[in-house]
Amino acid sequence: MNYNKLIPELSVTNIDKSKEFYLKLGFKVMYERKEDKFVFLELEGNQLMIEEINDNWNTGKLEYPFGRGINISMAINDIDKYYQELVNKKIIFFKDIMTNEYDVNGKTYLDKEFLIQDPDGYLLRFNN
Repeated sequence: MNYNKLIPELSVTNIDKSKEFYLKLGFKVMYERKEDKFVFLELEGNQLMIEEINDNWNTGKLEYPFGRGINISMAINDIDKYYQELVNKKIIFFKDIMTNEYDVNGKTYLDKEFLIQDPDGYLLRFNN
């Protein structure tokens, strides 16, 4: 298995609820340590780790929504198809699919994207 150089690990309140949510989004379990309430997930090369809160990594009090001030951006091969799959699964969107323009060093890029919050409030941004 190849590991990305950057892999977010999210502290979650209920590992089973979070695992079910991410599986519904299409993530696959690459491995898990049930005794540690830890799951390593992947979707089209996007890797995330989730672990039930255990006070090992806390730098302060956690309160909903977790991850304030951050969104986790994940590239998806066919964003329109993926969005429709999630609509069909009755996923609730934080922001529906939209196209945004981003200027990068004088060049304009179009990015089709939508956002979802996970059960603990982490903001997930899926884009093309």
